[in-house]
Amino acid sequence: MPLEEELDPMDAQCLHAIAYDAAGQAVGTGRLLPDGHIGRMAVRQPWRGVGVGSLLLVALVNLARQRGDAEVVLAAQLHARPFYARHGFVEEGGTFMDAGIEHRRMRLRF
Repeated sequence: MPLEEELDPMDAQCLHAIAYDAAGQAVGTGRLLPDGHIGRMAVRQPWRGVGVGSLLLVALVNLARQRGDAEVVLAAQLHARPFYARHGFVEEGGTFMDAGIEHRRMRLRF
């Protein structure tokens, strides 16, 4: 994805979670927007399937709970829906395109 699609003015207002490896290299990230949306979830390929994404997601959900949010919402790429479902997220609505990739909205209520 082009850099101009990855960065936006909301970054300064978000809470960010970043996972690092033992060498201090970032291996995963995600952000929590002020309105309770979780976005920009990404884990480098070699670190997928070992729990990094789960740790990031749980950290962001916990931050939302701590600040008093009633729920969190995200736009899941279709292949990632089972991952989010394992964390209690429920699909809603139809499929939509974002940055040329199919997504579906998912919600977790507290």
